[in-house]
Amino acid sequence: MSKNNITFILHKPQLSENIGACARAIKNFSFKKLILINPKPIFPNDKVFATSVGAKNIINQSKVYNNIEKALKDIDIVIATSARFRNKNIKHINLDDLKKIDFKKKVGFLFGSEASGLSNEEVSYANYTLQIPTNPEFKSLNLSHSLIIIAQVISSIIKMKTKPFQKSKKVKSASKKEIQSMINLCLSNLEDINFFKPKEKKPVMLQNLRNIFYKMELSDKETRILSSVFASLGKKR
Repeated sequence: MSKNNITFILHKPQLSENIGACARAIKNFSFKKLILINPKPIFPNDKVFATSVGAKNIINQSKVYNNIEKALKDIDIVIATSARFRNKNIKHINLDDLKKIDFKKKVGFLFGSEASGLSNEEVSYANYTLQIPTNPEFKSLNLSHSLIIIAQVISSIIKMKTKPFQKSKKVKSASKKEIQSMINLCLSNLEDINFFKPKEKKPVMLQNLRNIFYKMELSDKETRILSSVFASLGKKR
């Protein structure tokens, strides 16, 4: 297991101070990778650097994207953090369940904006949702507090050096980029046959389709086969 496989992803962070504090939390536990998606403040800025204290290198090495799909293209497993239960067909895990995650893969922890968290649309890109146990009557956690709790737990798990179940070396898991490409091909063909009816239900249908594919843990070979199937179906028309 390697800490280089862990990425912390902030979706539409609103406050410079929180971004800096998150960078500091990442460095506290010797992680290195920070991704921002559409940050509200100009990034980087003086407040970000000031609140990051000694973690300026994390800020300087961070990556910024303008949409969630591009940000997740190199991540194998996405874990979305949420303070509320989602009525979605997606696996919900707790902090203890993180021991079961294969950290030999590239794992990304997705955090929502301070004001509204993650929408169902954004959660649909995740393999799992994670809820930090808090006072049921006051679940709101500061963004950097949420991140540092998870960083500490992951750091402890990696130090334990537990050996996860070993799959055959001949089986290679599909990358997020490969899965996204397959999904986009599927959705394109469905659009062509006017599948998404009624139109107002289309966003929920898209979320459910992504949930189905992301939780299947497809191999690269399986992803190629499905892509070929979707491409052939498109040609048949």
